[in-house]
Amino acid sequence: MKKPRNNKGQAMVEYIIIVVLIAITLIVLFTKFSGALQKNVAGAAEALDRNSGAANEVGEPDIRDFRSDGTFGK
Repeated sequence: MKKPRNNKGQAMVEYIIIVVLIAITLIVLFTKFSGALQKNVAGAAEALDRNSGAANEVGEPDIRDFRSDGTFGK
């Protein structure tokens, strides 16, 4: 009679491979979009700083003038 195989090690290796693939994907995506994210965060920080740090003072014209490079202005 054949002894049943223990598949616990195989399942763990498969789990580790999936986690590594997800981590690599996230690193690639973060690297690709980090420039755009940095510009947007800088633009938001500039708007808050310009308005004395009060987020509720950012007016509708400021929001409409938000450029794709993360800055405000016309």
